[in-house]
Amino acid sequence: MRAEIVTVGTELLLGQIVDTNSAWLAERLASLGVDVHWQTKVGDNHGRMCEAFRLALGRADAVVVTGGLGPTQDDITREAVSEVTGRPLVRDPEVVALLERIFGGLGREMAASNLRQADVPEGATPILMRVGTAPGLIVPAGDAKVVYALPGVPHEMKEMWERSVVADLLERMGETATIRSRVLKCWGVSESRLADLLAERFDALDASGTATIAFLAGEGVVRVRITAKGSDEAAVEDLLTSEERVIRDILGEAVFGAGSDTMESVVVDLLRERGQRLATAESMTGGTVGEWITRVPGASDVYAGGAVTYTPASKTDVLGVPAETIEHHGVVSEEVAIAMAAGARRVFGAEVALSVTGSAGPGAQGSSVGEACLGVDVDGDVTVARVRFPGDRERVRSFATATLLDLLRRRLVGERRGG
Repeated sequence: MRAEIVTVGTELLLGQIVDTNSAWLAERLASLGVDVHWQTKVGDNHGRMCEAFRLALGRADAVVVTGGLGPTQDDITREAVSEVTGRPLVRDPEVVALLERIFGGLGREMAASNLRQADVPEGATPILMRVGTAPGLIVPAGDAKVVYALPGVPHEMKEMWERSVVADLLERMGETATIRSRVLKCWGVSESRLADLLAERFDALDASGTATIAFLAGEGVVRVRITAKGSDEAAVEDLLTSEERVIRDILGEAVFGAGSDTMESVVVDLLRERGQRLATAESMTGGTVGEWITRVPGASDVYAGGAVTYTPASKTDVLGVPAETIEHHGVVSEEVAIAMAAGARRVFGAEVALSVTGSAGPGAQGSSVGEACLGVDVDGDVTVARVRFPGDRERVRSFATATLLDLLRRRLVGERRGG
């Protein structure tokens, strides 16, 4: 079965509201084995809505519409669905009675416009509301096709989907397949490089038809999505697990996590596994490294504390960085990064420390904008890297934070494998 998702609302086109409904519905449809090849957004205009619905019905078996079921003049999804399916609107007495009970329970008088929400295309099945005042609709559309019209409010839409739409879809499908995806997250390697590394595997999967690989890059993280389809969930999960193992072997330490993992959560888990405490010494990032670490639940198990030493004097006074080291090598130097990490480890009594010194711009301290020196100190054994990040001030700070955490992750993973 093929489905199309159509979200209704001029506010979506203007960017005033972010469309989260489409992503949620696409994931649920995939889990039922329904292929989603198209997603459409359309404003509150009768003609354009009818055009969008006709186009969707022409290329999909099921059309899932969200939005436009309210009581106001711009809520015209009912009218558009009625016209496209050739089913005139009739007022449903059961919906009218339910609306009256809802407003009566609230102690409010129901406006006459609310009665529009009881108008149902002839032969359609209303999905009675348990939250909100907008009923949903299951509308037959000829040739075994169907339109599901659901409220645009996410929690109302989700409740109706789970309660009514899923069962109706499964009945129409007769048999079901399961589609599942698994996402691996990579840092420190470009999307094109990952594509080169996985080229042979990509071709092999394309030929076998057992699974697919796709890439999505954003904010420095490259996501590798593995998707598999099968007759039952157990078989699909086995296939995903097997394919994930193959891809991890190819990509190695470039993969820092999967699913909901973040760089900081992975680092916290590795430190917890080793029973070690972490300290941070930051200059250009202004405390961002510590903030990332502390947004991980349970980070207090491993995070001892951090110092933001933004000036040369504070690096000397708080962390004990020798003034002559700063004077001789400059603030943005490997030598200062090493001394900052050692100072943080000593001040906070930690086994592991991270340091960052650099220039996020717009000015620079004897270095280029975007340049940074990153230090990783594990029990006095220091790794240091000089790097250069593109972008504006916030992007430089964010990339420096993620790269520093990744350096520590790779170090800890390498030691674990070596041990």
